[in-house]
Amino acid sequence: MHARTGPLGPLLVDGQGRALYLFTADRGRESTCYGDCAALWPPVLVRGAPTAGSGVRGELLGTTARRDGSRQVTYHEQPLYYFDRDKRPGDVRGQGADDHGGTWYVLDPAGNRVTRPVPGGSAGPGGS
Repeated sequence: MHARTGPLGPLLVDGQGRALYLFTADRGRESTCYGDCAALWPPVLVRGAPTAGSGVRGELLGTTARRDGSRQVTYHEQPLYYFDRDKRPGDVRGQGADDHGGTWYVLDPAGNRVTRPVPGGSAGPGGS
């Protein structure tokens, strides 16, 4: 996991530059995104401990157990997800989407949700 500057400022991304999201419907470290939700918003999974790259605070990284026993990466106590329709590094098509009973936001390197809209277009499950 790294921090990279994109259209919404500094954001958390994975090793390939894909944006990472939090889900407001989650209950603390417990994910509420399963089934159809997890197909569109895949959880960030890890075996072992996640590693902090440049701009990421290692003390904020952790994991939480999912129902199937897999380990989902957390940052600042929040489970992390991808958006299936983000296809290239730098895509943030899921930003601000109201979907599956909550809202999806990218995170800044401090672990705070970024609530700014995507410049120059709408975002969400339709992906613009």
